Amino acid sequence: MESARRMLAADTASKALGIELLDLAEGRATCRMAVTGEMVNGHGLCHGGYVFLLADTAFACACNTYGPVTVAAGAEITFVSPAREGDVLTAEAAERTRYGRSGIYDITVTGSGGRVVAEFRGRSREFRGRSREFRGGSRELR
Repeated sequence: MESARRMLAADTASKALGIELLDLAEGRATCRMAVTGEMVNGHGLCHGGYVFLLADTAFACACNTYGPVTVAAGAEITFVSPAREGDVLTAEAAERTRYGRSGIYDITVTGSGGRVVAEFRGRSREFRGRSREFRGGSRELR
């Protein structure tokens, strides 16, 4: 699980949005993000891209708990209800299955009072022979 923590620590996009890791276990992760004024679209709602990013971050943490570098092979999201400025969103990721170097994860994003904001499904793919060490200060995987 330390590999997932290291990955998130190097994730400048998630840091910039204030995404916090609340819980981490094998194949599971919970992350939280507050919706700020900069995240609101022209309808006065949280832009769906930010909801996707939060869910994707929880997905990345969950699928990287096993050690090898694991990335998204695909993902889809269904928006259920809107989020607004001031809402605190929580994304709970849970592994559904792992097979070979692939996995399927479901992530539920909730808002205030446990209201479901979105359902996300991610498909992961594990890289072999890659380390998490960074070359010459860059964030490129070896």
